[in-house]
Amino acid sequence: MENHGGGSGPKPPDPLPYEGVWRFTAPAVDASVPQARHAVRDLLHRQGVPVSDDLAHGLLLIVSELVTNAVKHAALLSPVLAVEVAVGAEWVRVSVEDNHPYRPTALEADHGQTGGRGLLLVREIAREAGGVCDVEHTAGGGKVIWAALPLKPARVP
Repeated sequence: MENHGGGSGPKPPDPLPYEGVWRFTAPAVDASVPQARHAVRDLLHRQGVPVSDDLAHGLLLIVSELVTNAVKHAALLSPVLAVEVAVGAEWVRVSVEDNHPYRPTALEADHGQTGGRGLLLVREIAREAGGVCDVEHTAGGGKVIWAALPLKPARVP
C-alpha cells in the first residue's frame, strides 16, 4: 500500500545539522595530501560532526593514506583526484576517487619494504572503529576507495 502524503504515517526524522555530502577535487600532486587532510578536518569542525579525537585522527589518517596512494600510483592517468565526505546521523564516510583503472588490493606487505602498507592501515583503522572499507569501480573506468566509520554522537536525554 502506498502513502501519497495525505495519510497519518510516521514522518521521517529531520536530518541532523551535520548531515550532508561534500566533494572537492585536487591535483594529483604531493601538496594535495596535507591540503585534503586539512580540508576534511575543517569540514568536520565547521559542520559540528560529533567525532571523538580518536575517530577524527583515524579519519584524517585514512584521507592522508588514500590521497597519497592516488598521487603515487594514479597521477599519470589521473591528474585530478576527488575527495568526498558523506556524513549521516550515525556514520561518516570518506572516499578518494581517481581515473586510473587499476584496483589495488590490501595485500600483506614485505616487512623489508618501506612502503606498501597504506591500504592495510586504512582497513585496520576502519576495522578497529567498527567500520568498513572497500574499493569500487566507477562508471568512467576509474576507482573509488572508501571507508565508513560509525559516529557515536552524544545522546540528548
